[in-house]
Amino acid sequence: MKILVSIKRVPDPYAKIRLTPQGALDTVGLNWTMNPFDAIALEEALRIREKGVATEIIVVSIGGPEVEETLRTALAMGADRAICILEERPPDPQRVSQLLAAIYHREQPRIILMGKQATDDDSNQVGQRLAALLQLPQATFASSIHLASDGQTAQVTREVDSGREILELTLPAVITADLRLNEPRYVALPAILKARTKPLLRLSGFELVPLTAPGFLLVKRETPPPRKPGRKVQNVEELIAALREEAKVLPNKTS
Repeated sequence: MKILVSIKRVPDPYAKIRLTPQGALDTVGLNWTMNPFDAIALEEALRIREKGVATEIIVVSIGGPEVEETLRTALAMGADRAICILEERPPDPQRVSQLLAAIYHREQPRIILMGKQATDDDSNQVGQRLAALLQLPQATFASSIHLASDGQTAQVTREVDSGREILELTLPAVITADLRLNEPRYVALPAILKARTKPLLRLSGFELVPLTAPGFLLVKRETPPPRKPGRKVQNVEELIAALREEAKVLPNKTS
């Protein structure tokens, strides 16, 4: 069984994001990392292989040559080989799902795993779009994954507002990972050195899927307004008045 894991290179989630005067992302001194939810998806693929169900794990990422560093990290974690899809422009969710669909047809994996969303844009669209494009079963926000011994079905537990939902999927399927699925492993130095010798294939995004008009248009970026300083109130009545008249989170009094 092959497992395809999609990963994305994102700014460090703990870094302070700054914009240039022109509204572009200020990358000076900015650290980049693998999207945390994608790291969880990769960890789950590795655990499935360790149980003897999967035989090969392929990681794929889309972007410029700089994403190869992230792919090497994935190979160091334990992926068998990597695919780098080179794109001229930052891909939107529609474009990403089209490119991943092309890789699916090329590799024919039984499971496509990815994070439920990326921490840079929080779009939470690629998994759903990909499943619809390929007409495959999908399970999003997975907190637990159990595969049948014959590799034909998967039981996925999802955390929803009302509790937990358990789905049984016929493979192949698309599964997106939530935070509580697992904790990714630490990458040791010998694994990092070994990853340099693992195969990494470079493909042109344009050759896989010809460019079309972008489905999303970035209008502008702007930093959020600074938060107003807090203040102390003297009593409960003043607090309620502030919540009602200033914050507008309580209904007005009715006669």
